[in-house]
Formats: sequence, structure tokens, C-alpha cells
Amino acid sequence: MTPHDAGTPAPSRPRPVTVSQARPVRLGPRSLAALALVSAVGAAGFAWPLFADPGSQLGAHAQDAPWLFAGLLVLLVAVVTATISESGLGPKAVAMLGVLAATGAALRPMGAGTAGIEPMFFLLVLSGRVLGPGFGFVLGAVTMFASALLTGGVGPWLPFQMLAMGWFALGAGLLPGPDRLRGRGEAAVLAGYGFLASFAYGTVMNLAGWPFMSALASGIAFDPHAGLAANLTRFLAYCMATSLGWDLGRAVVTVVLTFVLGPAVLRALRRATRRAAFESPVTFEGP
Repeated sequence: MTPHDAGTPAPSRPRPVTVSQARPVRLGPRSLAALALVSAVGAAGFAWPLFADPGSQLGAHAQDAPWLFAGLLVLLVAVVTATISESGLGPKAVAMLGVLAATGAALRPMGAGTAGIEPMFFLLVLSGRVLGPGFGFVLGAVTMFASALLTGGVGPWLPFQMLAMGWFALGAGLLPGPDRLRGRGEAAVLAGYGFLASFAYGTVMNLAGWPFMSALASGIAFDPHAGLAANLTRFLAYCMATSLGWDLGRAVVTVVLTFVLGPAVLRALRRATRRAAFESPVTFEGP
């Protein structure tokens, strides 16, 4: 008689375990509502020149726009606070947020003002990809704020930069899940997203500054008395003439760094995320 026949339980075989990607910040109903509110106000702050009625008084107050919409900074802080409080952001996630934000802020001055060479963008794409849209939005806004303090770039344009960078990193977290896309396919998707988002970031930031050319005698300046079609043509010409080179440089650098450094950075971020175990409660054992 064998031990199994005698009633001894057979050794169990290990079952495959599916480990879901932990998210240090999960967007709940309150955070989503705050984010939607900020995004709506931000979209109005960016795009109002294109949709303002030519007969309205909005064009006469174009120079006041940065101060009127500087209140976005308060709303952004509210979004970050609501996200952190609702998700229960722990000390490990705060530490990772600080490290990544400091790294991004340090990368920005390396190429700022030089043909759009901004290596910070690729890091935010990869971080948003691994850590999720909630963490990506917070990281984008905090990184831009920290870099502005580092480079002396604090001004009425800062809320727009923070919101646009938050959108940029949040979008990376909404790409197809890592369980369905890995390896070269994932790198290609991230590079493509980074390329398009780099142009999108430059375009929306152009919208924030374009109305202030109204005093210049230029065919590409914002005309408060023109309609949507005429102003859209002027805006496209403004983007082509002023920022196309910077946006292209930013996009190319993002693509190159994603292909060259992306696999190693993704592995490091995923390894750090697994070891941090954000969703596991912290317990203290006695001696």
C-alpha cells in the first residue's frame, strides 16, 4: 500500500497566479469629479479664443486671461489633494512620487530652450504607463511645478503647463493594459503616443499664449473681430511659424529615448512597483 492509498494527501501543485498591476493612486468618484471640473475649466481657458463671439467683450480682455485663469492652480491643488485623500496614498507612493518628480524636474533644464530637447517627457510617459492615470496626472502636475521652481519659470502660464502635463501623463496610463501589450509592441505604442502627445502639448500651450499677439501687426495674431475659420487659420500659421521646430524636437527626443531607454526604465518601474506593494497594508511586528 502506498502512502497515497493510506489516505495521505498528495502534495499540491502550485497554481499559476495572476498578479494585477498595483496602482498607487486609484481615481474614485470624488477625484474623477474634481478632475473633470478642472479639465473643463482648463479646456475653456485654452480654447476660448477660437470660440469667442466676434461681437463679445472677451477679445477686449484678452490680456487679462492669464490672471483670470491663474485660478486653475488652486483647482489643480484641489484635484491633487482629493486624489491623495481618497486613494489613501501611502508613504511608499509619496516617496516614489517625490523621486520621479525630482528626476523629471532635474531632466527639464538639460535641454530647455534648445530645439525642444526635453527628456522629461519620455519619463512621464513611462511613469504614467506603469503607475496608472491617477498617479500620472499627479506626477505631471507636481513635476511641472517643481521644475518651474527650479528654473524660475513661475508665472501665470504655470497653471496651464501643470494641467497640460497632467493630461499628458494621464493619457499614458489609459493606453492598453500591460497584460495585452509587452516588448517591442509596447515600446512602439508608447513611442507613438509620446510623439503625438508632444505635439498636442505644444499646441495647447500655444493656445494659452497666442491671444497676447493681438497688439502685433501680424497675419498670424489672434483677431478678436474674426470668426472661427479665420482665427483657426491664423492659429495654425502661428504654430507653424513659432513652435513647429520645438514640438518636432520634443517628439523626436521622446521617441528615441523611449526606444533606447524605455525597456530598462519600464522594468525598473515595474520592479519598484512590485516591491513597494502599494495596496498591501503596512504592519509593524513586535520584537
